[in-house]
Amino acid sequence: MREREFWQLLEEVFGRVYGRSLARDQRLTALDAMTVIEALDAGVEPRVVWNVLCDQMEIPDSRRWGKDHNAPPLPAA
Repeated sequence: MREREFWQLLEEVFGRVYGRSLARDQRLTALDAMTVIEALDAGVEPRVVWNVLCDQMEIPDSRRWGKDHNAPPLPAA
């Protein structure tokens, strides 16, 4: 997943205003309490940030990837 795709999904799943607010304000406990923006700036893979955010916000897999998106492959470990 590219960062551009991350932002598209964020807006699709959460809405533009609420999604941007989450990205600025929501602390991700699984990522050392960084915000979405901080995690992406720190180099955390966008897919990892997305899954952590969705898990924390209790977004089910059926809604997590939007309407026309497939879950991207996991990054190589």
